[in-house]
Amino acid sequence: MKLKMISLSLCILIVLKPFAQGILEQYVQVAFTSNEGVKQQQFAFEKSIYSLKEAKALFLPNVGFRTDYFLAAGGRTVDFPAGDLLNPVYRTLNQLTGSNNFPQLQNQSILLNPNNFYDAKFRTTYPILNLEIGINKKIKQEQVQLQQAEINLYKRELAKEVKEAYFKYLQAAAAIKIYESAALLVKENQRINQSLYNNDKVNEAVLIRAKNEVIKLEALQEIATQTATSAKAFFNFLLNRPGADSIVIDTAYQLPLPIVGTEASIANREELLKLGIATHINKHLEGLSKTYLWPKLYTFLDLGLQGFNGKINNQAPYYFLGVTLQWDVFSGGKNIYKTHQAQLDNKIIKSQTSYVYTQLQLQYTTAINSFQSSLAAYRSAISTRQSSERYYTDMLRLYKEGQALFIELLDAQNQFIQAKLQSSITLYDTYIKAVEIERATASLTINN
Repeated sequence: MKLKMISLSLCILIVLKPFAQGILEQYVQVAFTSNEGVKQQQFAFEKSIYSLKEAKALFLPNVGFRTDYFLAAGGRTVDFPAGDLLNPVYRTLNQLTGSNNFPQLQNQSILLNPNNFYDAKFRTTYPILNLEIGINKKIKQEQVQLQQAEINLYKRELAKEVKEAYFKYLQAAAAIKIYESAALLVKENQRINQSLYNNDKVNEAVLIRAKNEVIKLEALQEIATQTATSAKAFFNFLLNRPGADSIVIDTAYQLPLPIVGTEASIANREELLKLGIATHINKHLEGLSKTYLWPKLYTFLDLGLQGFNGKINNQAPYYFLGVTLQWDVFSGGKNIYKTHQAQLDNKIIKSQTSYVYTQLQLQYTTAINSFQSSLAAYRSAISTRQSSERYYTDMLRLYKEGQALFIELLDAQNQFIQAKLQSSITLYDTYIKAVEIERATASLTINN
């Protein structure tokens, strides 16, 4: 069945080659550069680049300046019995020297908290071993790729909308021309009936009906004009242009051209690429949840000044070099739970990938079937248009010769107008369906 579908798709007529060049492609490129949605996606991509740079910066030393000043009173103290230790000695010395040169001392109580003390230093820290930093960098790299895929996905969808809007505008513009041409027909019929009425060959009811046909066509023409205006406004909105800006009609689009579209191209869809990147990110997150098994090792160096009462002397400068080892021994099992969550996320993403791939296959199959139906409708409409044109020409001749009723002429006229409209509608519907296949197979080349 699958081989049959692939074989069938190779035979499908798809209008892709004209989309890759010409006026419409220029409009698509304008949308890529000016559409506000694309700009927002680009800003998000640039943000992810800076986030990656931030992750890389974690591998470099970090230097910071810090200063502390302390005022202290109360708190813990250390008792030093200076009087008890030295006073007996001082008394003996005073007796021997016959003087009071050695005064009696009081026992001291030294405050542990430094009072009127400053500490100003530059601290440099450097990670020697920290697996989290390396894994974080890998996650940021994947996120950059994810955001690039998001941009391409948005552009691809935007290109589809631009092309569909363009063909819908062309469809409405073609309808206006058809109604303008039809207006000439009904006005000519009105002129003929007026002449016949003046010559007493038809009654007034025929003349009134002919005038009503003119009014009806004018109303339909106005509706078509408003539809075209709305289509133009939406097209210009996608290009971020004023809604009334003119649109160049590309006359190169005449008939669907043969080109190949295959189901294998579905693998290139950004939707699947994003899920693949998400799988990689989640595996990194799983690895991140296991980093608790490894210690973290840092080194630091302090270069600064210390002293009391704000004084700076030859004893104030100092350096302090150290190494910090951190290893989580017990955390209540939270790290194991994180690992289980990451493993379940992997299963979820795997299931999502399978589901999305099935959806994309369905979209491809639906797009091909819709294109086939539209193409068949177009071919049928062309045949109907040719036969209805011959029928109207013959009926007009018979009516002028008095061999046909006016109601028969009106029927032939309406059939001819509707056939022209239907052939135009189905033509542009065919192009729109071809755009859907282009989207389903990710055939449009998008430059990053």
